[in-house]
Amino acid sequence: MSVELVKYRQSLNREEVSFLRRKEEKDRKQIFRIARVFMILCFVCPFIVAWFRAFAGHQNPFSIGYYFLGVFFLVCFSLAGLYWGYYHNLRKLRLDLKHRTKTIERAFITRKQYMPSNDSYFFYLTSAVKLSIEVAEYDYRRLDKGDEVSIEYTTFSNMYLGYF
Repeated sequence: MSVELVKYRQSLNREEVSFLRRKEEKDRKQIFRIARVFMILCFVCPFIVAWFRAFAGHQNPFSIGYYFLGVFFLVCFSLAGLYWGYYHNLRKLRLDLKHRTKTIERAFITRKQYMPSNDSYFFYLTSAVKLSIEVAEYDYRRLDKGDEVSIEYTTFSNMYLGYF
């Protein structure tokens, strides 16, 4: 059996765009929530360090220089973490909303598996983007190993949308 990679792009439908907008809004709120927590920690942690220094008996535990140096380091560290989170998640989601395309890829079933613990059915695929998908019982019984299935995912963030 020859595995031939077949991919093409198609426009997102209205429900998929709506789903991506809700996801983008949720992720944006999550990043702002994390940013608030990081900023609070950036200004509180140097005080905690100063209290430890005071308990250790240092001459000047509440030094302004140490405080601002600690705040600066923690702000830089927090900004780097927030930028990484934005760049790897939210930016790709916004690109998907801007271009409004999805990728449809043909993949072959390499293995079928039933999970009795949660009564779900899975196909393992030849796709590099999505290695396994949960399927309906009807499709699990209808399709066999080696059969072709097409999967849909967003072009930039590779968010799984479905199969047919």
